[in-house]
Order: sequence, then structure tokens, then C-alpha cells
Amino acid sequence: MTTNSFNPINTTAAPNGNGSKNSDSNGGLNIMSLIIYSVAFVLGVLGNGVVIWVTGFKMKKTVNIVWYLNLAVADFLFTAFLPLSVTYTALDFHWPFGKFMCKLNTTISFLNMFASVYILVVISVDRCVSVVWPVWAQNYRNVRRASYVSLCVWVVALILSAPYFIFRDTEQDSNKMICFDNYALSDDYETPSVKKLREFRHQAMTITHVLLGFAVPFTFIVLCYAVIIHRLRRNRTLANQSSRPFKIIAAIIITFFLCWAPFHIMGLIEMAYHMPEYSSEILDDIITIGFPIATSVAFLNSCLNPLLYVFMGQDFKDKVRKSILIVLESAFQEEETRNYTYTKSVDTSQNQESSDLNTEV
Repeated sequence: MTTNSFNPINTTAAPNGNGSKNSDSNGGLNIMSLIIYSVAFVLGVLGNGVVIWVTGFKMKKTVNIVWYLNLAVADFLFTAFLPLSVTYTALDFHWPFGKFMCKLNTTISFLNMFASVYILVVISVDRCVSVVWPVWAQNYRNVRRASYVSLCVWVVALILSAPYFIFRDTEQDSNKMICFDNYALSDDYETPSVKKLREFRHQAMTITHVLLGFAVPFTFIVLCYAVIIHRLRRNRTLANQSSRPFKIIAAIIITFFLCWAPFHIMGLIEMAYHMPEYSSEILDDIITIGFPIATSVAFLNSCLNPLLYVFMGQDFKDKVRKSILIVLESAFQEEETRNYTYTKSVDTSQNQESSDLNTEV
């Protein structure tokens, strides 16, 4: 069985290796994928393009702006390549763009995944540090250092996604050119040692992207926000003053989790399916139905963040009355102005910590 027909960013089986279900029998899933990919492309390119334009050229640079700008760049880059996946699906999974674009398309997909999740980790750590060590954050937290951290995130994401550029391959299958993951870097699908190498690398890649692209980062995120929530509970007024930006980033993190969790779960199921001891018709059916749905949901994540910025950045009436620029400014702005009145009302010892906390939470 192969997932070629459904998952343009994580096909693992050989195009002619294990047999494949006829994609014509899954026309409904293919149509669903086409619609979702197209919607994600249009909304993602337009929405993230606006965010990049506003945060990159129309707003004063702050640390928060640097984080959101990099998140939008990652999503924009991914959605800009979605027409390749749309074409691949529309042509009944014939890849007409050549081997290089096959490699690049998959690499960009995982680059987006790794960059996005690690930017969310950085945002969470940044907010946690601002809460726990507000004086240190006020002295050392600036746009220049945030830009350096962002650059490091992109380097790490590029390193983690580079293997997909190596293993992605194309091969003729009947009258179609298939884009798939050739973990053995060989067209030999019969020799036991080659099959074992392919299985080992498949398992290593799957476990790597599940752990480093999902489980470990979200563990850090949950720990950071546990600390933040614990600190905010000590001061209810402070928590109320800081609720809007906290809700925005919480919504972004929850959305990323809900969109990407099914994809990683399906990856683990597919890995189990390719193990002889776990292979079964039940797993075959789960993968056939589940992978196109999980992949489509994961793709949608890249077009949802701009919508979250707008719908959570202002009350609905304000969104109707104000321009896109003002709405995004409200969503992204630092908290100094909002919390100035509160910080002036507390005693001197509390004032320093509360002011710094309000600034970034």
C-alpha cells in the first residue's frame, strides 16, 4: 500500500513496491483535498501577505512584531507552494514538475512545520522569561536579539527539514511520474537488506519529526504557560489586564496543536503499517481515509493565524469600523499603554514587576 495518492508531503512507500489502492475509488477524498488546498492557498497567501506587509513595513518594530512576522513568513512560504500540491492532486497524482521541485516542495512543507513550532516555543519562552525575570527581560530583551533568535530558529528548521530534500525522489509508475520518499535511495524494492534500510530510515524520520516537530516543542510550550498561569493567578487584576494578548497566542498554539496532531498520529500509524508484524487491512483502511484528512487539516493551519489576529485582536464592531492596519496593530501591540493605569496604582515594590509583566504578557 502507498500513500502517494493522499499525502504530497509524506509519501513513504515505493511507487511500485507494495501495491496501491485505486485512487479513482477515493474521488471524494481527492476532491476534498483539492478544495482545502485551494482555500488554504488563497487565504494563506492573502492573509499572511497582509500580515507581512503590515508587520514588516507599517508598524514599529518590537520583539512581538519580530515573532509574528517570522511566523507569517513561514506560513506564506508554505502556502505559496500549495499550487504544486493542487496540480499533483488534480492530475490524479502525476508529478509534472521534475525531481528538484518534488524535493523542494516537501522540504518547504516541513520547513514550515519546524519553523512554526519553534517560533511558538520562542514566543512561549519569551513570555515566561518576562513574567519570571521581568527586570532581566527589560534590560536584555530587544529587537536585535529577537532577530538573532529568529535566524537561529530558521537555521534549526532548515537542518531538520534538509533530509527530506535528500530522500524525496521521483519515479515512473505506469503512465505517471510519482513523487515519493525513497529512503533507501535505490530502485531496488526486493533485496532484504535494502528493504530493511528503507524501513529503518522511515522509522527514524517519522520518530524525528514527531518528537522534534511536535512532542518536545509542545512540552516546552505547556511548561512555559503553566509557569505564566501560576504567576498570573497571584494577581487577578493583572491577569485581566493581560488577557487579550495571552488569548491570542494561546489560540495560535491550540490551533497549531489541533491542526498538526492528526498528521503526526497518522505518520506513526503509517510507520507501524510498514512493519511486517503490524501490517493489517485495518491500518490500511485507516491510512487510506485518514491521511488525506489529516494532511488537509495540517495545511489549513497556515491560513488560520491571520484570521485569529483579526478576530481576537478587536471586538467585532471595532473590526468592522477599523482598517486592517489598525486591527493588526491592536492584535500585535505591546502592552505598555494598556497597563499603564494599573501599574501606577500599586506600590513601588510591586510597580516594577507588574509593569514589566504587563509589557510582554
